[in-house]
Amino acid sequence: MQATTQLIHSIPVDPLTGAISVPIYQTSTFVQDAPGVNKGYDYSRTNNPTRATLENLIAQLEGGQVGIAFSSGLAAIDAVAKLLRPGDEIVAVDDIYGGAYRLFTQVYQQFGVTINFVDTTDPEKVFNAITPNTKLIWLETPTNPTLKISDIEAIAQIAKANRCLLCVDNTFASPALQQPLLLGADIVVHSATKYLGGHSDLIAGLVVTKEKELGDKLKFYQNACGAILAPFDSWLVIRGIETLHLRVQQHCRSAQEVAEFLQQHPAVDKVYYPGLKDHPNHAIAKKQSKGFGGIVSFTLKQDNAAAATAFVTNTQLFKLAESLGGIKSLVSHSASMTHKTIPAEKRRAAGVTDSLIRLSIGLEDVSDLLQDLQQALEKTNTIVKTTANEAVPC
Repeated sequence: MQATTQLIHSIPVDPLTGAISVPIYQTSTFVQDAPGVNKGYDYSRTNNPTRATLENLIAQLEGGQVGIAFSSGLAAIDAVAKLLRPGDEIVAVDDIYGGAYRLFTQVYQQFGVTINFVDTTDPEKVFNAITPNTKLIWLETPTNPTLKISDIEAIAQIAKANRCLLCVDNTFASPALQQPLLLGADIVVHSATKYLGGHSDLIAGLVVTKEKELGDKLKFYQNACGAILAPFDSWLVIRGIETLHLRVQQHCRSAQEVAEFLQQHPAVDKVYYPGLKDHPNHAIAKKQSKGFGGIVSFTLKQDNAAAATAFVTNTQLFKLAESLGGIKSLVSHSASMTHKTIPAEKRRAAGVTDSLIRLSIGLEDVSDLLQDLQQALEKTNTIVKTTANEAVPC
């Protein structure tokens, strides 16, 4: 059975009423037959039928044993970080999401957890960064926003040999393109706000573990700390997942065209997209993924924040906003938006320069998107030239 068919028919029909859509159990508590005797549910923080359906669904999609749904992607990351103890170390991808950087360095570092940032596109650098205290290797692949690709299978072997957990943030690829657990990872996290939800209408996080014992530990943190996903938001993610494969296919097709267009444009300096054959990690991306994703990043030849700001404020279809993975195309300036919490020198060292722009390619007709990019680049060029002329002293 093909993945799309299996996905659609793995979402259960309600056995009570025959409803083809998963019911939203909008309840805080459940009536018990006797103290401790119930129908599998007692309190919605601990468990809820709608959330349980989502958790089972994402576990199946990722090929894992246990799925856990949280109130945000960062809450999901936080739960994984709670597996660590003072003195433990994380080896993390250098081009890391700004929120994860902030959580690791400003929250967990003060509790005695050390974070070592390395270029994980080179497995040897990961191996060399591991110490006896390393307990977790943290990957994003593709990374946000320079779309670096790490070899999950190779790094999984390194993690196993050194008794480390390997966690992969699979947000950018989604299980429609990539299944890290099947490549050897121990944990997968998602900001379900992005491609899994798919409509820019919710905040959610998901974790999937390969082994039940590890999943049970994270389930404990979900209940003990309380950052649960509400029933209605759980239903929204389920609804989004129903069309995941079709949406991702179109995102990928359009992103490839956008990347090729930008690569030929005289105002563009560098294009970051794993689907381009000159991307340094193209072969690895092709090996471990079914597609190259819907995110394209690029830098301008005018390498400064002013030029980037001129561009992101002059698009029409691409809306200037945080987030990604929705049906509407979005544009962001990483240095001042998603990665502003990362110190400038570290940000630039990871490739996030002042002119880097990230595009989330939506489901509009790609010809319209290309026209929008063309006109925005032309306006940016005019603004930059005008500003330069005004700066010349009389």
